[in-house]
Amino acid sequence: MFQALLLVDIQNDYFPGGAMELAGAREAGLQAEALLLAFRRAGQPVIHIQHVSTRPGATFFLPGSEGVRILASLAALPREPVYQKGFPNSFRDTPLLDHLRDLKVTRLVVAGMMTHMCIDTTVRAAFDLGFQCLLAQDACATRDLIRQGVTVPAAQVQMAFLAALDGTFAKVVTVDEICAEL
Repeated sequence: MFQALLLVDIQNDYFPGGAMELAGAREAGLQAEALLLAFRRAGQPVIHIQHVSTRPGATFFLPGSEGVRILASLAALPREPVYQKGFPNSFRDTPLLDHLRDLKVTRLVVAGMMTHMCIDTTVRAAFDLGFQCLLAQDACATRDLIRQGVTVPAAQVQMAFLAALDGTFAKVVTVDEICAEL
């Protein structure tokens, strides 16, 4: 088994002061940073995904904005590819799948933002493409959702999506558990 770390959309707009601040983004960012450093120390591949919003009416991740930039503490090294996407699925219209196949990756370790959107979609797509996935539960963040006038708090959204992914689509674990395996 050969694995790679996939960091999805850990961008400034999701952090305090950004256009789409997520609950727990700061804490999740710190955990993602610990995971990134562990992968770098172990010499294992790291891939960064960056969402760039080009659709009309987009309010965050706008091209050329400070908000679209990957968080400075998780910036890619020259040997680490950064693939830009315009959809929740990190594989859609990106070279990600070809890159992973070239590296002979069979397992992805996934961390990033928003759990209920891009993380969920990317993990499910990875499963459909034949990858085993470890999802770093404490290196992901999301936000409150509102449906029919009812607000679902971010903590409940987070837990519901992690629970739905765990088992079939991914093994949901902590950063410490992942690092212990490296």
